[in-house]
Amino acid sequence: MKCASLCLMALFAVAGSLAAQSKTQSAPQPGVQAASPGDLTPEQITERFAAKEDEFYNAWMQYTYIQTANIRILSVDGAPQKEAMTIVYEVIFNDDGSREVRLVRSSGRLRTVQFTPEDKEVIQNINPFALTKSELPLYNLKYEGKERADELDCYVFSVSPKNTKGGRMYFKGKIWVDDRDLQVVKTVGRPVPQTRENQFPEFETIRQIIDDKYWFPVWTHADSKLRFPGQEVRIEETITYGEYRRFGSKATIRYDTPDEKQ
Repeated sequence: MKCASLCLMALFAVAGSLAAQSKTQSAPQPGVQAASPGDLTPEQITERFAAKEDEFYNAWMQYTYIQTANIRILSVDGAPQKEAMTIVYEVIFNDDGSREVRLVRSSGRLRTVQFTPEDKEVIQNINPFALTKSELPLYNLKYEGKERADELDCYVFSVSPKNTKGGRMYFKGKIWVDDRDLQVVKTVGRPVPQTRENQFPEFETIRQIIDDKYWFPVWTHADSKLRFPGQEVRIEETITYGEYRRFGSKATIRYDTPDEKQ
């Protein structure tokens, strides 16, 4: 998207373009408890949560779910606005086992920013598990300390790309890794690089455990002021994922005959 328009790719880049490579320990940030990762080095923690990301992504690709995106323009140059759009998608599996993202409902309209075909493509093909081993060499990761997040004790890492070339989006921010199971449970950050025409808000993504085993995304939220040339737009975006169901073998549907109903 160009000037005075919002790239929804930013929302999903936070969940889908995170990756990291462990580096030397840095000074703790304000509000983060200084701590060492116990008997594990930052490199070992990184290696283990990257393996978890591989596992979760492979499992996630076998699930159906409902994805709902709510986008609101709250103000333009300080003047309140009431623009809103809701888009609901359903991820399903066809009889041949192929995976499909199907539009269920779209309502509302945005006037201040544009919703482009590229935005639709990003929403439909979001991959929130890019903290995999293959992506680690693209990023630097520094251990910041320990902090509680959503009642979990977590290792906190700052993440930044080694460079922002290659015509793709990268993540810059922080991740929270559960100190017991060594898996990513929370991310906060924004996509980079940014330009004067394309400004991206900071997003927070929360995961929860599904089927007592997998940590899948359930909620992503942003509330930021984006400063485009000539105007400032405050936007709020919320993405929810729900009704997770693991895809199984094809079911046999049996229709009762009139005689069987008697």
